[in-house]
Parts: sequence; structure tokens; C-alpha cells
Amino acid sequence: MTWKTAVVDIPFGVAKGDVVCDPKRLSAEDLQHITRRFIVELNDNIGPYTDIPAPDVNTNAQTMALIYDTYQTMHKGQNNLGVVTGKPVHIGGSLGRREATARGGLFATQHALARGVLPGVSEVAGLSEIIQGFGNAGSVAATLFHQAGARVIGLSDSRGGIQCAAGVDPVVAIEHKQKTGSV
Repeated sequence: MTWKTAVVDIPFGVAKGDVVCDPKRLSAEDLQHITRRFIVELNDNIGPYTDIPAPDVNTNAQTMALIYDTYQTMHKGQNNLGVVTGKPVHIGGSLGRREATARGGLFATQHALARGVLPGVSEVAGLSEIIQGFGNAGSVAATLFHQAGARVIGLSDSRGGIQCAAGVDPVVAIEHKQKTGSV
């Protein structure tokens, strides 16, 4: 990310920061409090022209909305929409952002196959895939690869995994994870 954004001189991907906690064990209220406090502590170490955070492990559009809202409160009267990526569209997020990482993975795979990285294989259709990390990006990747004709034969997340040589329907796996918290 640092290299990609340096080429076009925008401050994405400069650094990562985190809070040591298990967000799966915290309430929505606790997560909101921790996120807001983290941004207050970062203060001007992030900003539209300084360093722009993006969604990562255990974050989502709601987390990014909290970051934006907290930063906006601290910097009233400025155009702060660019302080963070991955916001919901209704508050300045980009259409397609949720799918962007996974779609980029599919495009890179398709391009590599077209260039002969696997002799005799020129497309994703017919290949088997396993997704390690069936979260925000991984669930979209499984869906996109499945739609492109690949057979998803394994999925895992931080709480478990599943394997089926005949294939796993990503839509069914997503529904299951939403109900149970894991694949």
C-alpha cells in the first residue's frame, strides 16, 4: 500500500496502528468508546494530508464512520472527508470500496493466469480455492472467485474452518457465519 500510494503522492498506507483487545468480546458501546479515544490520542498524527487510515482486521465501515466523526468533531470547519477510507457511502465513502480488496485479488489472479503462471491454466474457472480469513475481504473474495467459476473448497476464520472437496457455497457460508459467528 505504501508503494502504490507513494507513486501517486497520496498519504494512504503510510502506517498502521492498533488497540490491543479482542473486539469479539466487547460490546458495541465499548468498541465505540475505544475507537473514539484512539483517534483523540492520535490527534494530528492522522488527517487528510498526513496519514489516512483504512479498514483492516476486525474493523468495518462502522469503525471508519466513528473515526471520521471523531476527527470531524476535533477539526470543525474543515473538509475532513478524506481522513479515513472505508466509510459508508452516505457519509462520503466510495461505491465498491467494500469489494475493492477482494476484486483486486481476483484481477491479479486472472492476470497472472493469463500470463502463464500456472502452465496450461489460463482462467480461474475450474480451479479450487481455499480462503484463509473469511471476514470482510475473504468473504467477498470467496464470492467473486465462485462467481468466476472457481470451486471454494475451504474456508477459515479466527474461530474455525470448513473443508469440502465438492465445494462450499460462499453465500450459505456467509449466512452461517452471520448466525453463528464462525464458519
